[in-house]
Amino acid sequence: MIKESPAIVQGFLPPREILLEFIADNPDRSNKREIAKAFGLKGEARVELRDLLRDLEDEGLLQKSRKGLARPGALPPMTLLDITTRTTDGQLIARPSEWPEDAGVAPAVLVRQSSDARGKGKAPAANLGDRVLAKIFPAKEKGGPAYTARVVKIIDKLKNAALGVIRVLPDGDARLMPIDRRGEEMQISRQDLGDAKDGDLIEADVVRGRFGLPRAKVLTVLGSVATEKAISMIAIYAHGIPHVFPAQVMEAAAAAKPASMVKREDWRDVPLVTIDPADAKDHDDAVYAEPDPSPDNEGGVIVTVAIADVSYYVRTGSALDREALKRGNSVYFPDRVVPMLPERISNDLCSLREGEDRPAIAVRMVFSREGRKGSHTFHRIMMKSAAKLSYQQAQAAIDGKPDDKTGPLLEPILKPLWRAYEIMKRGRDRRQPLELDMPERKIVLKPDGTVDRVFVPERLDAHKLIEEMMIQANVAAAETLEKKRQPLIYRVHDAPSLSKQESLREFLATLGIAMAKGGQLRSNSFNGILAKAEDTPHQTMVNEMVLRSQSQAIYSPENIGHFGLNLLKYAHFTSPIRRYADLIVHRALVGSLGLGEGAITPEEEAQLDDIAAEISTFERRAMAAERDTINRLIAHHLAGRVGEEFEGRVAGVTKAGLFVALPTYGADGFVPVSTLGSDYFIYDESRQALIGEKHGLGYQLGDPVDVRLAEAIPLAGALRFEMLSEGRKMGIATRSFHKAGRRERRSGRAQPGTRPPRRGR
Repeated sequence: MIKESPAIVQGFLPPREILLEFIADNPDRSNKREIAKAFGLKGEARVELRDLLRDLEDEGLLQKSRKGLARPGALPPMTLLDITTRTTDGQLIARPSEWPEDAGVAPAVLVRQSSDARGKGKAPAANLGDRVLAKIFPAKEKGGPAYTARVVKIIDKLKNAALGVIRVLPDGDARLMPIDRRGEEMQISRQDLGDAKDGDLIEADVVRGRFGLPRAKVLTVLGSVATEKAISMIAIYAHGIPHVFPAQVMEAAAAAKPASMVKREDWRDVPLVTIDPADAKDHDDAVYAEPDPSPDNEGGVIVTVAIADVSYYVRTGSALDREALKRGNSVYFPDRVVPMLPERISNDLCSLREGEDRPAIAVRMVFSREGRKGSHTFHRIMMKSAAKLSYQQAQAAIDGKPDDKTGPLLEPILKPLWRAYEIMKRGRDRRQPLELDMPERKIVLKPDGTVDRVFVPERLDAHKLIEEMMIQANVAAAETLEKKRQPLIYRVHDAPSLSKQESLREFLATLGIAMAKGGQLRSNSFNGILAKAEDTPHQTMVNEMVLRSQSQAIYSPENIGHFGLNLLKYAHFTSPIRRYADLIVHRALVGSLGLGEGAITPEEEAQLDDIAAEISTFERRAMAAERDTINRLIAHHLAGRVGEEFEGRVAGVTKAGLFVALPTYGADGFVPVSTLGSDYFIYDESRQALIGEKHGLGYQLGDPVDVRLAEAIPLAGALRFEMLSEGRKMGIATRSFHKAGRRERRSGRAQPGTRPPRRGR
């Protein structure tokens, strides 16, 4: 039990300083109810507490977190840590595995190696180099690390290994060059090189001596960095993504047998179809729609979504389950996929292949002609996909260009699906989820692994149809489990914090766009802002700033709703092949509805809080690895074009300089503030601009600019640009956060940066 602060006086509203101290010291008790209980507040005092907490939020001294309230920049109660060093007396020091580039130095965390605070025995024994999931506590003593931590689970044990590129020296020995700026150079003797050649990407065993460079021995040759096929491998190793299935897991997958009909409904005559990307290898969802024959729902439709029954094959605590949880999700790179489950499961037994019997969990949803969902039911079924279609193929058929395959499906299957989507879209339009216009770029590789082209895929109605049907199936899963009082993992998305709202409001004011004040903004409030910016020079800039104002969606056993989708109840159900959260929801449905084998267990229910924290962290890990790979691929692609000029736009503004995006390539590069000119440049946060103090010329987020590529570092995924465009007249900066200093001007350059952080929905 957490000790009460000695400053607590029961029954009286605490001073601001005492309240902030209590929240910092007790992250698990930081919601309004727990705070009121701790201070013994009742009646009118609770109302005063609510107002005080709102004031502290408005001032930016508190922000909402998954558990309640937290100090800005504070670590969450459960955090993934990398143990990096020891103190002089041997205690372990860790830092957060993921930390925003623009948030400064990640805080140090003292790892406690003592017994479990809940009296359940010793905590897992961690060591230098380990990655751990840990419970975080603010440090009581001043002058040391800001936090202490208790290890809950060791994610990756110590590997005395490093990843780098071989550089062979004239004498036959070699150097191991690090793949990122934080790494260190190592020496490798010729007898320890093995088959590695100059330019090879290798994994090495590290021997740290007392003097000189660390020594290393080649363990594995991963390929030449001269080919871009090695690029994704760098991200896999750098982010610690498990990519090789243990023998026990592969044996379990090979031994899996096709599902039986026990406790299943036979739906093999229902003409469900899969609609996926043309290059998809696994198919975990199928759809079908038909008019509702009920006279009470004239003009309504019945939409059926069937999802691969992964829970039948991957049982709680099995080798397959342990490995799936360790991975958390599949990770997608331009040249490969690191799957959550072995191919025998993901691409065969659980893939809803055309014309083959496959087990699934299906939901039938009834919608009125206005797009309101009236009811839904879940079924454990055996199905047989009537057709495997691509998005483009299905869309072409609807647009009047059917092929030999879609022609016979047009009237009985495709047109009813589009009719159902038109009805569901009425409900979506009424709900008004956040509608950001941020096109995703796709990289196409040549057979040799080099970049062929970068393009923005066309957004088709076929994409929107499948997306809306999956969203409604996810809603139905959450509603059913909540009605059954069944613990589950929700997909939650909190509203933007008041401090972020205020920053966005100040920025929009510089463009003459008004934004309402108050903490009760809804997603359609942001849609109004986006509408005002549509078809103006500021459209991209406003979309970018609205995106940055949003919180990050996470997994949680506690429901706070999904702000972006404007939904009160939402859980991921539709992709159990590639997301562990969906597998949990499937098990919960099987158990709560009595659908047979593969149900969630009481032990698993007790661990949902830890599981949600882990898979949220692994999702961020996957996103970072995917982003780093794209950055490295583009940097590799442009490395031979140093000195060329490009058209770009300002995609990020910091006190250190400008991030410039090249729309044609989907790449971001950095322009250091020290290279912008002879003026002193002031960072105006409200306008998201760098403005010259003397002449008033500057650069703002979204400005079109011409740049010259000055440097490309493929292994770091970094580009550095020189600005060719003169700044535009902007007047005087309203708030000064930075001046380009003399030291920076003397250096004449800065290290290439990474792209500005983005928050996913």
